[in-house]
Amino acid sequence: MAKKTKGNRVQVILECTEMKSSGLPGTSRYVTVKNRKNTPERMELKKYNPILKRMTVHKEIK
Repeated sequence: MAKKTKGNRVQVILECTEMKSSGLPGTSRYVTVKNRKNTPERMELKKYNPILKRMTVHKEIK
């Protein structure tokens, strides 16, 4: 039976910030998990964007 309480680990979506502002079609997104207790604020990581072909800043959405 599934737990009814929310755990500390949650799945988050990271989206490229430079792709949004450039106006080019497409988007670069990554799915990862974070510990809600240790990092309550939104995550921000440098990840590879295959469309721009370089490392860019990806921020958590939702």
